[in-house]
Amino acid sequence: MLRLGLTGGIGAGKSTVAKVLTEQGAVLVDSDVLAREVVEPGTPGLQQLTDTFGPDILEPDGTLDRPALAAKVFGDEQSRRKLNAIVHPLVGARTTEIIDGAAADAIVVQDVPLLVEGSMGPFFQLVVIVWVDAEERVRRLTGQRNMVEADARARIAAQATDDARRAAADVWIDNTGAPGSIDEQVRALWNERLIPFERNIREGVVARIHPELVTADPAWESQARRIIGRLALACGDKAVRIDHVGSTAVPGLDAKNVIDIQVTVRALEDADAVGDQLRSAGFPGVEASNYDDPKPAYGIGGEADPAVWGKRFHGSADPGRPVNVHLRVDGWPNQKFALLFRDWLRAEAGAATEYEAIKRRASEAAAGIADYSAAIVAYEDAKAPWFDVAYRRAWQWAADTEWSA
Repeated sequence: MLRLGLTGGIGAGKSTVAKVLTEQGAVLVDSDVLAREVVEPGTPGLQQLTDTFGPDILEPDGTLDRPALAAKVFGDEQSRRKLNAIVHPLVGARTTEIIDGAAADAIVVQDVPLLVEGSMGPFFQLVVIVWVDAEERVRRLTGQRNMVEADARARIAAQATDDARRAAADVWIDNTGAPGSIDEQVRALWNERLIPFERNIREGVVARIHPELVTADPAWESQARRIIGRLALACGDKAVRIDHVGSTAVPGLDAKNVIDIQVTVRALEDADAVGDQLRSAGFPGVEASNYDDPKPAYGIGGEADPAVWGKRFHGSADPGRPVNVHLRVDGWPNQKFALLFRDWLRAEAGAATEYEAIKRRASEAAAGIADYSAAIVAYEDAKAPWFDVAYRRAWQWAADTEWSA
């Protein structure tokens, strides 16, 4: 099952995207709809609201007078917390009920207005943000919903900023255009990313791309932060630390468009213990990649014994964001070198320039090789001689600078 979190500011058009996705076959969990459902007449939720905020929040027919409740809650932090403490658990329970009833191969879309404000991104394998600039949203709210302009602006100001939403977004949909203008984009998202993503999770397949260098992307860092959030939730206390490593962690360094993340664990048994959780989070394991190549023992920084270069390897099932996840044991040579190598390249521009040139030649060596496994072997073989020397140089730099992970 794939769980997608859908959100955006008030008036941005989340419902438009949700409608297109449900037309394609998604199971929709709309938090706003559920929030109304759990406080219908005769429900425990409505009784709790009247007990807390008084009977004057009811219409004459016994239904909830939402404007009256909003007048009591909006702008009052304590009242807002009381409201959330009543409604959120009820919505959560109903959400769980719907998800548990969905098919094993379902794509579940959860429309969550406050996903960003509630830092809920790690609970979803993918987060889609629907965006429209604030002024256009004000025009829509006042023109289509007959909202008073001051109220519209106040509600927009009370929600997450565009910067916060962009940091949370795996997919960013600009809904500024005319009605229907984003429909094809959403259908393409469904067919080209969501369908294969769900299938890959279910079948335990890692999404791969050919080892080709691309221009350094400043977005790699924010993408890594989102991935780390999901991995932290999946690994729990089995993770000692989680770090963005590899070339994409070095600002300005051209690299393969694959994010490398290292999860440090206390023992390989801990890595094995979180295998199922990682797969469910969208990161299947790859048993054939359970060792790093030992680096020569130069008397600096490590051992050549393969036993201490073991790891567990997982990768992203998302075809739109390839990720390598290396679970390594705290203090083992491969775990320390991953951190050292990143920090050395960040600190030493000359070394980073050298490495980029080596990778470019490695990419050329892999070009034209259609088979992924063969291309990766060609790519890694082209880098290996330089790495033997770089390993020693990096550890010498660590000694000279008193580097510590």
